Amino acid sequence: MLLQNLLSPLPPPGVEEHFQTLLSRSGLRLERIVSHGHASPAGFWYEQSEDEWVLLVQGHAELAFGDGEQLALSPGDWLLIPAGRRHRVAATGPDTVWLALHLAT
Repeated sequence: MLLQNLLSPLPPPGVEEHFQTLLSRSGLRLERIVSHGHASPAGFWYEQSEDEWVLLVQGHAELAFGDGEQLALSPGDWLLIPAGRRHRVAATGPDTVWLALHLAT
């Protein structure tokens, strides 16, 4: 057993968000995502084949959806993004930490 901390150490800011798989089992994958002012590229949309449960642990973020809905997230906010729902990261703050649970449908 190896004890680790979700918030330390955080990777330094870079060109891309940092994705780290924390747990992977049949039908699910748990990731830590660290953002430092990142946003999805203009015109880019995620449209995944699996449900994604997202929790904002630290920082702040804004998500945009293909149907025009926009959500501002604060620490502790979570949501389930159904498979196939177009979405993108509109904005993030420094040292923003997410947990994303990908669930096979």
